[in-house]
Amino acid sequence: MSRLNRLFAGGIMLLVGSAWLTGCASYTTPGAGISMQSLASADGDIAARFTRQPAAPFPARLAVARVQAAGYSSYRQSSYGRGAYSVVTSRDTETEADFQRLAKLPMIAAIAPLNRMILPSDLKSDRDVRLAAASLKTDILLTYSFDTAYRIDGREVGPLGVITLGALPIDEAIVDVTASAALFDVRTGFVYGVAESTVQEKQLTSAWSSRDAVDDARIRAERKAFEGLLTELEKTWKGVVEQHAGKQGIGGM
Repeated sequence: MSRLNRLFAGGIMLLVGSAWLTGCASYTTPGAGISMQSLASADGDIAARFTRQPAAPFPARLAVARVQAAGYSSYRQSSYGRGAYSVVTSRDTETEADFQRLAKLPMIAAIAPLNRMILPSDLKSDRDVRLAAASLKTDILLTYSFDTAYRIDGREVGPLGVITLGALPIDEAIVDVTASAALFDVRTGFVYGVAESTVQEKQLTSAWSSRDAVDDARIRAERKAFEGLLTELEKTWKGVVEQHAGKQGIGGM
């Protein structure tokens, strides 16, 4: 092979190698969240929901589960279960201090996170995750979910979308997160209350030099949303205690 041909072939290999490297420099956005209303309405009709009554004693034992859309995954996590939704049993946004904060709420006797060992693999409605909560002898189930969306240069990138890091504009990127939660009676499925918090995290795309950097932006946004959700849950729980513990003749506040 002549020197010219060798240089030409080497140039082609360099271009192919550069394209391969650029193609690998991408980030897949996390899966979708789940509506608390859809989680509850999947089990029984509306009339049946209206007939359900609270049955939890106070002080109550609280089970906690993060629920996401079926097949949820993110850069650092994957979910468990199939069907109408899935459960995320690992943590990358929440901290132990968050759950200690929940445990300190009035009229909470204990708090227990749900794990894969007690969860069914087929998840159709809140009843399936309530069964897992019942196996822990808990009284109220707290479910929460993150709905995380990206906007880059005004263009929305939906769940499980691909962001090519080497082709990002100079403008800022926006990460929107809505954290939502619902409190279910483990025995009856009665919904005690709901809470929600939405935040927006802005960052220059020039800081997104790697998948880790992009995912760090997600975690920061979800972290802020979760902190806001805890504040809203404290308000919701205060109303739950005043209404339901009061009926049992227990002073909770």
